[in-house]
Amino acid sequence: MQLRNARLCLDCEEVHDEQQCPACASETFAFITRWVPAPERRSRPRPPEPTRPEELQAYQEILQPEQQDSSGWSLVRRGALGLALVGAAGWVWGRRTPPQPTDARADAPDARKDATDERGSAS
Repeated sequence: MQLRNARLCLDCEEVHDEQQCPACASETFAFITRWVPAPERRSRPRPPEPTRPEELQAYQEILQPEQQDSSGWSLVRRGALGLALVGAAGWVWGRRTPPQPTDARADAPDARKDATDERGSAS
């Protein structure tokens, strides 16, 4: 049994390396490495990887962003851009709906009025 896999059952204090205790079938355990440190398995530790400059710069920008325009105009510009985009999207959406077919003669109030005038003048 390897030290980093060894578990102590908290119910019956049995040392095991399974998911359940073989003595009492409990699943309550603590790893032995909590009290006994396990040595590193490698003969020599891995050397730290050198950090690439562009990666380091990206992390620095994330952690320390530049000061933004404090006058508030950047917020106004962003709002105007957002409104323009929403307006353009609404315009495109409105153009996508096909026009409703209508009978111009029957629905137009002027056409009905003209028709009654013609009948009245002919009499």
